[in-house]
Amino acid sequence: MKFGKLPDISGVNFKLPPDAPGTTRLLSGLEKREVPPRLFIGCTGWSMKEWVGKVYPKGAKAKDYLQAYTRQFNTIELNTTHYRIPDSEAIRKWYVESSPDFRFCPKIPQSISHSQNLGLGTALIPTFGEAVLGLGEKLGCCFMQMPPYFDIRRLPQLEKFLRAFPREIPLAIELRHESWFSEPANSQAVFSLLQQHNIATVITDVAGRRDVLHMRLTNGTAMARFVGNGLHPTDFSRVDDWTGRLAAWFAEGLREAYFFSHEPDNLMAPELAAYVLEKAKEKIPGVQARGPKFIEEESQGRQMSLF
Repeated sequence: MKFGKLPDISGVNFKLPPDAPGTTRLLSGLEKREVPPRLFIGCTGWSMKEWVGKVYPKGAKAKDYLQAYTRQFNTIELNTTHYRIPDSEAIRKWYVESSPDFRFCPKIPQSISHSQNLGLGTALIPTFGEAVLGLGEKLGCCFMQMPPYFDIRRLPQLEKFLRAFPREIPLAIELRHESWFSEPANSQAVFSLLQQHNIATVITDVAGRRDVLHMRLTNGTAMARFVGNGLHPTDFSRVDDWTGRLAAWFAEGLREAYFFSHEPDNLMAPELAAYVLEKAKEKIPGVQARGPKFIEEESQGRQMSLF
């Protein structure tokens, strides 16, 4: 993820800002949660041969990666759908090979999100909807990453899209253009629109764009895309802050949260995800979550149990 990356992070204030004004009001208005808080922790892809022997079993082949991934993580930021709408065969394969508690979070195809008309007036939106609904109960929250040039002037077009998008499919929106955050009135307008349509926000935590760390919730789902810096010490202190904030949101009624770990080339994303799980279990009472267990650590544990 290159958006907002900086070569030098020494001057960045990584402290989480306070909640946006509308977040407290939103949480206070949610229906009482009758089940334990659910936290889904994942990365951005499963095709990582570098994880073999670390989070994938030794000797695992490419055909084994999906199954191995879903046994280590309980969600994924599914980027493959950004480039094409999957066919029914791919959807069935993902469903069959994934763990029962797994949730896929497909990214809206760029043929929709990056088109001039957001796919309106074409078959793209219903075709995508029909495809991902094939994931059944394993469909998590889809998300649409708006292009950097999609600005406040296109708010009416976004509203038309939200009216056309299938209501039965959970959706979150990631905004990137500075105009959404440069004026309070602009932020209020778009977040109110999302809340009206029961659409979640994507909160992006990245060094070079602290404005997209808006801390505004618009329904009972939180989605955070966390961009680390190669397991720099600040990555861990930031996770400390995030798990504390999630604990507060869950205490106020948040239903579920998705936390996606980004690290350079995805190589160290499992280490960060494991730390997220560790801290979440410390801070969020009764949280339902799981994350990676490293192969070497498990092997050492088995060896120690023999003595």
